[in-house]
Amino acid sequence: MQELSKSLYDALYSNLSLRTAGIAVGLALIVVHILALLRQEKILPWLSRVPRSQNVGTVFLTVGFLWAWMVATSMDLGEFQQIRWLAQTALPVFYVSMLFVANDYLGARAVGIILLLAACPVLDAAFLKPPVSRLLLSTLAYGWIVAGLFWVGMPFTMRNQIAWIQAKPARYRALCIAGVVYGILVLVSAVLFYGVQAVSPA
Repeated sequence: MQELSKSLYDALYSNLSLRTAGIAVGLALIVVHILALLRQEKILPWLSRVPRSQNVGTVFLTVGFLWAWMVATSMDLGEFQQIRWLAQTALPVFYVSMLFVANDYLGARAVGIILLLAACPVLDAAFLKPPVSRLLLSTLAYGWIVAGLFWVGMPFTMRNQIAWIQAKPARYRALCIAGVVYGILVLVSAVLFYGVQAVSPA
């Protein structure tokens, strides 16, 4: 189990290239926003239920718990290695507490946790890399962090944002199209520019 955790950790945080991250994020943005655009009649009612959904919250919170456990188990803590057990003990306590005690707006909080966890590997992959277009990934990751902090700390903001999106169908479609366009920009940049070494002038 520990070997699997270490392998996954290395794949996400040590060996994830800028090109791989860009392709994965670009494809995810395109697919998610196209599906949201094509299935608008089904997605809109479902979105309104997400912030308080116990089912959505349980799934995302479980994924977030396993992800955080992997990080706590595998990351290099340096001189704090001896207190790794504190994180490994605290995570199940937080998981159970959120699932059964502080479970109001569980869906919003759990999605926010996933966004916070997902931002780190993307930022690591883009950190100080040559192409300026890497900022497409960095900007998106910082957007995830801001949204995640609000949704975890003030989860009603997700409810308000979804209500704002639902207020006008044109607004929803515009955001879906914007997501597709952004995904295409990231994907094209990943294929054409990410991983290409800059040639220094002689």
